[in-house]
Amino acid sequence: MTEPRAPFAPDWALPPGESILDIADERGWTQAELAQRLGYSEKHISQLINGKVPLTVDAAQRLERVLGSTMDFWLTLEANYQKHKARLEAAQRHAGWVSWLEELPIKELMACAAIPKQRLDSRHKPGLVESCLRFFGVASPDEWRAHYGGMQVAFRRSRADQSDVGAISAWLRLGEQQAEKLDGPKYDKVSFEKALHMIRGMTCEPPDVFEPKMRTLLHGAGVLLVLVPAIPRAHVSGVARWLNPTRALIQLSLYGKTNDKFWFSFFHEAAHILLHANSKEDKKSIFLDDPNAARTSDPREREANEWAGNWLIPPQHVQTLANLKTRTAVTDFAARIGVHPGIVVGRLQHDKLIEPSWMNDLKQSFRFEASVDG
Repeated sequence: MTEPRAPFAPDWALPPGESILDIADERGWTQAELAQRLGYSEKHISQLINGKVPLTVDAAQRLERVLGSTMDFWLTLEANYQKHKARLEAAQRHAGWVSWLEELPIKELMACAAIPKQRLDSRHKPGLVESCLRFFGVASPDEWRAHYGGMQVAFRRSRADQSDVGAISAWLRLGEQQAEKLDGPKYDKVSFEKALHMIRGMTCEPPDVFEPKMRTLLHGAGVLLVLVPAIPRAHVSGVARWLNPTRALIQLSLYGKTNDKFWFSFFHEAAHILLHANSKEDKKSIFLDDPNAARTSDPREREANEWAGNWLIPPQHVQTLANLKTRTAVTDFAARIGVHPGIVVGRLQHDKLIEPSWMNDLKQSFRFEASVDG
């Protein structure tokens, strides 16, 4: 099977003046005579023939009367010339921006089909620059640095090595692209709290059952949930942010993670939306979280951790945790408080009440399919 032909993209651009000159030559007209017939100066005709000035509607009308063909014919020649000229100029600019690619997770973006797969050689790099500009929705690397580099002041990191702006911005942009396809009501705190109560009761259900329910409940409360493949260099597994003053976003990675980490990550991000959006300034914060990070000194991160832990295992049951030393005890306790036993095991391990290797078979591992259905 033969590959489809690439669109015709010549490395040259001919102005309409070439056709004007050809017809004039066929008729034996000098440029001076042509200028006289058209009512233009010889200088203007020279500039028109050499593509130094654009062919206007007025010029197209005059050419129609003097040389024949139609006004649309001449305007189409001009439009094609300007298009090819702009493409060549853009390619030249892109060639000068290839060093920008070193700041971006190109292979990861190719792997998730965010940009087309191409070889990373000198021939293809200018095209990759254009693909990345389209992906990020910016006109040049300068605009990318101004926008995403400027977003760094809003990053609230849970670990110090979350400093790769290229990787972080790529992961955030993947979430933005999913969110841009969704619409819905404005954020409502009361509806969000009700949704979180209902979602807590879903932790024992399989992902293909609870995920669409989660999306629907959150969507109705004005909170979008998007699942995005992880970009390792970003060191981010979850983010809570406000896309605008009335739309909140929870973005989680698609790491093949155990359910205790997934649910803690989700409720941790939910806590940021619920607790840390009391002003317009608060809503500018972008909380970058990694549950594998060491204990954080950020009071908001500590507050979100505490809230998520208490939401899953209410404080009145915490004293019971130290007595859970058997599988039966864990499963009975989990059933009593209405969560999956893997969540209880994760809490016991985190609190160092059992060894990290104990009872991991009670946890559930799962993956999600990336989806934007809301």
